[in-house]
Amino acid sequence: MTAPSIVLVEDDGPLRTLTARALREHGYAVRTAATGAEMWVALEAEPADLVVLDIMLPGTSGIELFRRLRRQSDVPIIFVSARGSEEDRVLGLELGADDYLPKPFSSRELLARIGAVLRRTESTGEDSSGSTGGRRGGEVRFDGWTLSLARRELHSPSGAMVDLTGAEFDLLATFVGQPQRVLGRERLIELSRTRLGDSSDRSVDVLVSRLRRKLASAGGNAPIVTVRGVGYMLRAEVERD
Repeated sequence: MTAPSIVLVEDDGPLRTLTARALREHGYAVRTAATGAEMWVALEAEPADLVVLDIMLPGTSGIELFRRLRRQSDVPIIFVSARGSEEDRVLGLELGADDYLPKPFSSRELLARIGAVLRRTESTGEDSSGSTGGRRGGEVRFDGWTLSLARRELHSPSGAMVDLTGAEFDLLATFVGQPQRVLGRERLIELSRTRLGDSSDRSVDVLVSRLRRKLASAGGNAPIVTVRGVGYMLRAEVERD
C-alpha cells in the first residue's frame, strides 16, 4: 500500500525539519516547501493526498495560496498558524479549510488531525485531483434544490449551480442527512467533516449565515431555520435517489 503523500509548507526551518521527521516516522511520504513557489513545484512534480499549509509565509500568504490551490484542486488542506484567535479560525472555516491548528502544536496532535482528515476524505471517495470516482451517495432534493453528493454540487430550483466552499457543502450535507431535526451547534460540528480546532458557536453561526445567503441569492428559499436557544433545522422534506 502506498504511503499517503503530504506536502508541508512551513517557512520556519527547524520546525519544518522536526515536523517532517515526525510525519515520516509515522509512515507518511513528506515533501517540504518554505515558500509558495516551492509548494507549486512540489505539487506539479507529484499530486499530494494532503497539504499542511502555514498561513504566515514570506511573499504570497498562505491564505492566497489556499485560494489559488482550491480553484485547481480539492486536495485536503490543514492550516497551521501562530495566530490562534477565533477570527482566524472563522476565516479558515469560511474559506473551506479541512482543519485549523494553532501554533504551538505537538506532533501527536498534528498526526491525529491529519489522520482524521484523510479518513474523512477516504470515506467520501475524494482524491487529490478533485475527482469523485467511487464516492458514495447520489442526488438529494429538497424545496426544489438538488444536491449531488457524488459531484459535491448544489443546483438551485432554476437549475443554476451554486458555488459552495467545502465547509458550506459539508454543513448542507449534514442538514439534508438529518432533515426536520433540530441540530445544536456542537452536534453540527461533530457531524460535519470540517473540524477547525476549537470551533466555537460563532464559527457555526457564521457558516450557517453564509450558507443561507448563498441559497437566498440563488433565487430560492433558504429552508434552514433557527431554533432559538437550541440550534438550527432544515425544515424541508428530503427526497433521495
